[in-house]
Amino acid sequence: MAVVKTLVCHSSQAAVLLLLLVVASVQTRTSKAQLSCTNQLINLNVCAPFMVPGATETQPSSLCCGALQAVQHDCLCSTLRIAAQLPSQCNLPPLYCAT
Repeated sequence: MAVVKTLVCHSSQAAVLLLLLVVASVQTRTSKAQLSCTNQLINLNVCAPFMVPGATETQPSSLCCGALQAVQHDCLCSTLRIAAQLPSQCNLPPLYCAT
């Protein structure tokens, strides 16, 4: 009986340890993905001469196009989705953009 209790106790400890390792692994991948997305978005700074209000550039540069091409689809879509939610989360009226 003592052997069974010891095995169950060790099995439980091993299961908890395995669960902790899986969670740590997922968090590490998530952190790396967030860092990668952040770096990809930072690289879009080369697009500022085309994007900021009052910009004199009418066409994006090849550097801008290359930086945009390097941004992963999920990264860009998530960022735009979050940005669209900011006004309501800050208790501000929603943004309506005219073309």
